[in-house]
Amino acid sequence: MTWALTRKLLRDVRVAWIVVATLTFLFQILWARVTSRVTTQILTALQGAGVSLEVLQEVLLGKEFLGQMVQAILGGEQIRLDRPDNFMSISYVHPLPLTILGIFAIGRAANAIAGEIDRGTMELLLAQPIRRTQVIVAHLVVDAIVFPALCLVLWLGTYCGTWWMGLQALGNQRVDPLHFLPALMCVFGLLFAHSGVTMWISSLGRHRPRVWGWAITIFLCMFLLNVLGQIWEEPLGWIRPYTVHYHYLPQCMILHDDWYGSANAWLHLLVLLGVGAIGYLFAWVTFCRRDLPAPL
Repeated sequence: MTWALTRKLLRDVRVAWIVVATLTFLFQILWARVTSRVTTQILTALQGAGVSLEVLQEVLLGKEFLGQMVQAILGGEQIRLDRPDNFMSISYVHPLPLTILGIFAIGRAANAIAGEIDRGTMELLLAQPIRRTQVIVAHLVVDAIVFPALCLVLWLGTYCGTWWMGLQALGNQRVDPLHFLPALMCVFGLLFAHSGVTMWISSLGRHRPRVWGWAITIFLCMFLLNVLGQIWEEPLGWIRPYTVHYHYLPQCMILHDDWYGSANAWLHLLVLLGVGAIGYLFAWVTFCRRDLPAPL
């Protein structure tokens, strides 16, 4: 019965998955074009006119609040805008694809329990020979299928974009798509964290819009606190480790070949996976113990 429910959930999510996969794929193509334009044309022309990279970064990413915020979002001070691989790695931390992927994970988890109760279909589902534990397991299996598939599409967009724009044939400055593969573990971890926390909120509520609102508010506040903590380390830096975005470090895996030798890299990844697992555990306990309200 669990597999039958899993197939049903996969059919329900296929349209949203196709839309999100298409958007993330196209964004990677677009960002590869931006990378090619900026690193091989614009910066080369500016340097030929006597404008150094340091001066350009000071103008674009200066000490003003807005410049510091942009720098924090793009990956911090270690990102060099004149290197195509560095610039291409920004696509994995850019707010637009993260928002698209986050909304998909939150929306799927919000519909899992609260959405079924809100529509009045949860009673019909549990009237079948299926336990509540099997419902949670079926949603966990769906996450284990659709999230890696989204990560693969994201990487395919990186590969196709860098190949189409000629970034794979730049000699010492070439972009190697294989270096982006380890970062997919971070992307999966972030999606799983979003889904696990939202699943717990969904198991507590009965109205889908409220679950959406709470989940989006929580993760948006985490994102802002992480960015502001990078800008103002003295008053807000201590709170960054309590946000999931602090542990989302795909650029370290992309730009450093020896990342796997660092215990911190694995620790950050385990935190993301742990947040998702704990969220699912709490959702299972809450859902199995709660009384389902009658549909309105």
